[in-house]
Amino acid sequence: MKNILLLFWLGAFAFGCSKSTDKNITNSKSLISFVDPFIGTGGHGHTYPGATVPFGMLQVSPVNGISKWDWCSGYHYSDSIVIGFSHLSLSGTGIGDLADVLFMPVNKEVDLSSTSSSRDSLTYTSTYSHKNEKASPGYYQVFLEDHNVNVELTSSLRTAFHKYTFHENETQSVIVNLGFGINWDKATNTALQIEDEFTISGHRFSTGWAKNQKVFFVAKFSKAIDKANLVSDKNDVSADAAKGVKTAAQLFFKNNASNELLIRVALSSVSIENAKENLDNGDFETVKKQAEKTWEEALSKIKVETQVDSLKTIFYTAMYHAQVAPVTFSDKNGQFRKENDSIVVAEGYTAYSTLSLWDTFRAEQPLLTLVAPDKVSDIINSMLEYYKTKNILPVWTLYGNETNTMTGYHSVSVIVEAYLKGIKGFNVEKAYHAMKTTMMQDERGLDLYKKHGYIPYNLLDESVTITLEYAYNDWCVSQMAKALGKEDDYKFFLNRSKAYQYLFDAETGFMRGKTEDGKSWNEPFDPKYSNHRLHTDYTEGNAWQHSWFVPHDVEKLASLHGGNEVFTNRLEQLFTESSEITGTNVSADITGLIGQYAHGNEPSHHIAYMFNDANKPWRTQYWTRHIMDTQYNTTPNGLSGNEDCGQMSAWYVLSSVGLYPMNPASTMYEIGSPIFEKSIIYISEDKAFVIEAEKVSSKNIYIQSALLNGKPFNQTSISHKTLLKGGILHFVMGDLPNKSWGINRNKQN
Repeated sequence: MKNILLLFWLGAFAFGCSKSTDKNITNSKSLISFVDPFIGTGGHGHTYPGATVPFGMLQVSPVNGISKWDWCSGYHYSDSIVIGFSHLSLSGTGIGDLADVLFMPVNKEVDLSSTSSSRDSLTYTSTYSHKNEKASPGYYQVFLEDHNVNVELTSSLRTAFHKYTFHENETQSVIVNLGFGINWDKATNTALQIEDEFTISGHRFSTGWAKNQKVFFVAKFSKAIDKANLVSDKNDVSADAAKGVKTAAQLFFKNNASNELLIRVALSSVSIENAKENLDNGDFETVKKQAEKTWEEALSKIKVETQVDSLKTIFYTAMYHAQVAPVTFSDKNGQFRKENDSIVVAEGYTAYSTLSLWDTFRAEQPLLTLVAPDKVSDIINSMLEYYKTKNILPVWTLYGNETNTMTGYHSVSVIVEAYLKGIKGFNVEKAYHAMKTTMMQDERGLDLYKKHGYIPYNLLDESVTITLEYAYNDWCVSQMAKALGKEDDYKFFLNRSKAYQYLFDAETGFMRGKTEDGKSWNEPFDPKYSNHRLHTDYTEGNAWQHSWFVPHDVEKLASLHGGNEVFTNRLEQLFTESSEITGTNVSADITGLIGQYAHGNEPSHHIAYMFNDANKPWRTQYWTRHIMDTQYNTTPNGLSGNEDCGQMSAWYVLSSVGLYPMNPASTMYEIGSPIFEKSIIYISEDKAFVIEAEKVSSKNIYIQSALLNGKPFNQTSISHKTLLKGGILHFVMGDLPNKSWGINRNKQN
């Protein structure tokens, strides 16, 4: 009877908390008001400020026209010149591409004959000031000083909406440039035609990071086209259509009816007809309000309570950035183009692209299992379709193209995590077959891995990183094999997942490159040495940053070091060592340094949580809070490294509520240091998991005690299964560590 009464009381308390919290939030500011899309557009964040919706097909955003690393998204906050507004953008990547189908409003007739890739040769660029620039979820605005035009942008899932307000009695004109490219992108074939007085269409084929990118588009104008100047490869075209490598057009509209010009633009990877089908109707303000509503719903999947507004800004901007990618790739009719030009239909799912899996398997994908589980199954179905091209699962998919960027096959982790978390909607046996086939083929060093048990450094660059990541991929496959009752496969892949042990050097405490005879290390050895992508044993980093990637067997890794004390001392040294990086070709990705820990790049992201498995959870609490305090802020430089399609932000979202998936496929979340008084993770409309941090403050960062649904909780991890049940996890925080909490704990199932 007592248990029944306790459950009733807890249920009533949770319901009351939820209702009260909802009421408080209803009476306060909207969640989108805390989002600042300019965070990450400075420094090395590489984000864009333009308009999109959650996982939208289009990202309509300003393009500065600079081809440098910090302009990978097309925009950087340090700039003050714009060349146009594109419809596809990358969020936080380390390689630049896209920025396709550029529109630019101007107030004069210009010379379009230049085909240079330099913005300095363009005759219609404009300066702008951040004082006359705004961005919010689903909306972007800027005033073009050289053309006296106010630009406003918004978007639906598959249609971009432009609103240009020209100065009274001035020329109203729009330039459409299909030839200009940034960074790796290069146009190979473009075409533009005027279909009628209100409509243009065309295509832009290009090569770059995505080797075979085909973009088809249609644009509808609110005013009739009064005059048009078309250019193809520097030559004027007298007809209503232009074809060539680089084409462009200047369209003119009468200014006697209104100062406003509205444009609707839709794209497709398949055809102009599909782009027309993707084109939505609607007026600008209605679409903007719907985009804002969609974002409000997406952000409200996790609600946090704090008196510090800056923390809300960082949190909800992170929630925003974590849901701009992956991007919708299939058209309204389900069709999409693969890299081999085959047109397939996504039957029963939406196809997604921009799969930055080396980054996102760590925290972005685990976050989506909580806030957008339906997207996870669609992403897996997309990966299984991409698999059919070469019978290998995706590594890094951009616009339907496999780029093979980065190391490992982390689509494996995404699939296993989803399956073990109970996410349905994909063919499990086909998914398992794809994983096993992928890990048994011979490309990308797997032949060497299978032959030697590791990858010898003298036979392949980045051998240490690749070996460690394949070992983790193998462990993931073993766990799904076990769950499916495939005992032989389970034993095989579990044994292969121990490959990291070949590369551990007990004398130095680092993972090191080893020769093919297995007898000697790569010499000379400097754990701070970095050589970017060539003649190196580590990917975008050094031995300090890459020697800890054994998330599936931390206890064994600690024993290799000589036990928990030696292991945690070396972890401490990682954070306190000098931040000097040696070498003449140091990777630019090594940013956000705390000692040798590099939060600006993904290989470091799990490391602070490893103290939990070595009986020093208070050090996890200390360092995770230190990372949150020092590596994120509310300025354009608010990210310490590339956003990487949501991973940098997802790390913050999960860590700030006190959870982190150190080993994503384990379905467990390590407990760190929550920074909010209350965090509510909405599992469904009538169920939530609440995390409370009593007495939390900038000084009170240590867990003193914990209760789970009113019962003592002394574990430093919690399962996804427990979160799905709903409930209340209540922490009491203090300014000194409680070194007895969470010690010698058993992991909860």
